[in-house]
Amino acid sequence: MSNKNIPFVDLFAQYKSIKSEVDEAMAGVISTSAYVLGPDVKQLELEFAAYCGIGYAIGVDSGTSALELALHGFGIGPGDEVITAANTFIATASAISCVGAKPVLVDVDPVTNNINVDHINTVITNHTKAIIPVHLFGHPADMDPIMEIAKQHSLIVIEDACQAHGAKYKGKRMGSIGHAAAFSFYPSKNLGAYGDGGMIVTNDSNVADKIRMLRNHGEKEKYLHETLGYNRRLDTIQAAVLRVKLKHLDDWNKSRREHAALYNNLLIGSNVITPRVADYAEPVWHLYVIQVKNRDELRTKLSERGISTGIHYPVPIHLQTAYQSLNYKPGDFPVTEESAKQILSLPMYAELEPWMIKYVVDSIKELL
Repeated sequence: MSNKNIPFVDLFAQYKSIKSEVDEAMAGVISTSAYVLGPDVKQLELEFAAYCGIGYAIGVDSGTSALELALHGFGIGPGDEVITAANTFIATASAISCVGAKPVLVDVDPVTNNINVDHINTVITNHTKAIIPVHLFGHPADMDPIMEIAKQHSLIVIEDACQAHGAKYKGKRMGSIGHAAAFSFYPSKNLGAYGDGGMIVTNDSNVADKIRMLRNHGEKEKYLHETLGYNRRLDTIQAAVLRVKLKHLDDWNKSRREHAALYNNLLIGSNVITPRVADYAEPVWHLYVIQVKNRDELRTKLSERGISTGIHYPVPIHLQTAYQSLNYKPGDFPVTEESAKQILSLPMYAELEPWMIKYVVDSIKELL
């Protein structure tokens, strides 16, 4: 088998497909010089809110800021506890820490790798104020029981939808079920900017107003500051790019679903565990993640054949040096820990071609 070059993600391939639209949008911002909170930011907010089926959207500078400001928006801070999944990128937990609250971790479901809802009640205390379910890899968490638990205990639910642009839970877009949601527009996301960017969505008008002030130095009117805030604004030029891309998002997600189905079909009979989809979910396949023994050896051999892969995430949050203060130990979250040893993310982006997927799968079968 001759080697080929299969990138893990190909952002330039996407750019080529929409080059004229993007170039025109960026030139429009430059021609007006409205670089900070210009008209495209407001328009993107309206369009993204409508896309999610929710009332308000607030553009910010990253998905991490979106999580943090959403927590601030609901008054969550020092002395509070926020429950989230052990298997997630550290930004989910660090946003909780950065508002002064304490992350409380829960192991994940072995089928979806999302928060195990059966474990949430076991960690609720008098200090618990919120739950952040993570729609990991673009697959929705099981929201109905999470919302029921939140209702019983008067908790806020903030969806970490940073990998789930356009995903659906029982027909509803992610971001439209919790009290608020955070999205990331990091370049490699299904809806990615040409730099950092993020969005908070909510149906709570008071929270939306508060977050708008917080992202812009606590300013309600120019030079009139009602509270202390931050500089967390979404750049106008990124908003212009995202407005173009939002029009294509559903088509790109459809392509990703087709790629995932082809991977699943071709991997039948191989020595890997393919990702599974819950009955309630319509995922968007931000990542296509298999589980395989001898993962690191396979990854090295795939690289030698020109196939780029990723690991999301090799060291769980509770085993990170940054979170030693939480006093978790190895073995506390066995599903998360076992998964971290075996997960391997294969190339996944809308512009993948069937021959590329076949080459990846053929290589895996030959090497295992």
